[in-house]
Formats: sequence, C-alpha cells, structure tokens
Amino acid sequence: MRYVDGYLLPVPKKNLKAYLQQARLGKKMWLKHGALDYKECVGDDLKTKWGIPFPQMMKVKAGETVVFSYIVFKSRAHRDRVNAKVMKEMANIGAPKDMPFEVKRMVYGGFKVIVET
Repeated sequence: MRYVDGYLLPVPKKNLKAYLQQARLGKKMWLKHGALDYKECVGDDLKTKWGIPFPQMMKVKAGETVVFSYIVFKSRAHRDRVNAKVMKEMANIGAPKDMPFEVKRMVYGGFKVIVET
C-alpha cells in the first residue's frame, strides 16, 4: 500500500524564491533515495466559500501564503528507509541556517493511501 508524507507550511511571500531553491534540493534528494513522487504546491485559490480555508487553519499572517507539499512512497517501511537516508545526507551536507519559513508552524503527517488510480 502506497504511503504519503504531507506538509503544510506558512511561507512569507517574500521568501518564496528561497523556499523554491530548498524545495528543488529536497526533490532531488528524496527522489535520489527512492521516493516515487515529490510535489510542492503554492496557494492560489485559498478563499473558499466552504470548509475551513487553509490560511485560517494555518493562522497565516499578512504577507504569507500556504505551501502544500507531499512525497509518495511504496509503503510506510519504504518511507522510513528513504527518510533515514535523506536525513543522513542532510546532516552530512549541513542544514540551512535560516529557513524561509517558521519551522515550528509546519504541519506534517504520514498517511496510508486508501484510494488511487
């Protein structure tokens, strides 16, 4: 059963270029170590008339937007192996000193895929 890691991040719009650079590096690393798919998506139509809009749920501040990201794996065990390799490589090259978003406000979770094409 496929497995997905999902993320929501409040990112200052002025930092989107810096975030994109990190996202491209992330894509390269996760795919190199075996992830099946990697997506980074920036908010576009966030003023919905139903449900709770992402900006409200994320308590987005003025000048911020929401980034929705996900990485697809073969299974949870596969995710654990790939993430361990990515974290080891990141530790070896050194984590960025300044993140382009507030890490403490990031929302993350692992999900079993229950419907797919």
